[in-house]
Amino acid sequence: MYFEFHNTRIAINIADRPHLEREVLARFGDGRGFALATVNLDHLVKLGCDDAFLAAYAAQDLVVADGRPVVWLSQLAGRPLELMPGSDMVVPLCRLAARAGVPVALVGSTSEALSDAAEALCDKVPGLDMALCHAPSGAFDPMGDEAELILRTLDQKGVRLCFLALGAPKQEMLAARGKTLAPGVGFASVGAGLDFLGGHQRRAPLWMRKLALEWLWRALSSPARMVPRYLKCFAILPAQIRHALRLRRQ
Repeated sequence: MYFEFHNTRIAINIADRPHLEREVLARFGDGRGFALATVNLDHLVKLGCDDAFLAAYAAQDLVVADGRPVVWLSQLAGRPLELMPGSDMVVPLCRLAARAGVPVALVGSTSEALSDAAEALCDKVPGLDMALCHAPSGAFDPMGDEAELILRTLDQKGVRLCFLALGAPKQEMLAARGKTLAPGVGFASVGAGLDFLGGHQRRAPLWMRKLALEWLWRALSSPARMVPRYLKCFAILPAQIRHALRLRRQ
């Protein structure tokens, strides 16, 4: 399954969790880093109007489907994908890191949230090597000097898996830059995933997630921020449905 913006193709190249696990373990084993992104409708909106974000996404090594609409589009296209939200990937990826014996880092959010997330992860994943937690400044620029220092620190400390909780597009841009400055690090962009783990944000109840109603929970929790975002997402659906039907005919 892929999407196209300004002659740039963004492909979802990891279809399910077993595929993701095999790829991550292989990269841990041979010392290759990676950049992992999770496509959702909000990202598709941004990709259509932000060239820097598009370039960063094109540089990602592993891309999965995050959000029911993207999964439904893949099914319509005849190229079904498993739903893999970034928030659900944190603990499984940490288990892979513990299994491989590689150090982990958390970057983003706030110091308190990262400390609580680290504690929760170490409780859930015995043997996890939590090497670094770093909350960037409020003026963080993924292309600035502070970002370069973070990436070089990750490289020097031998971190092999780093969760980025900076929000799009900052986290994907930092991950893309990290491929040059910290090539041995696997970067996973997980948005609010660390805040959920540490209890600093409340995620939709499981029953709402199973009914594909997490978007409604988020809209009701933060209407001023989320309602305009979702309106933009709904606006691009007709074009994406037509794209999926074209892929099906192919």
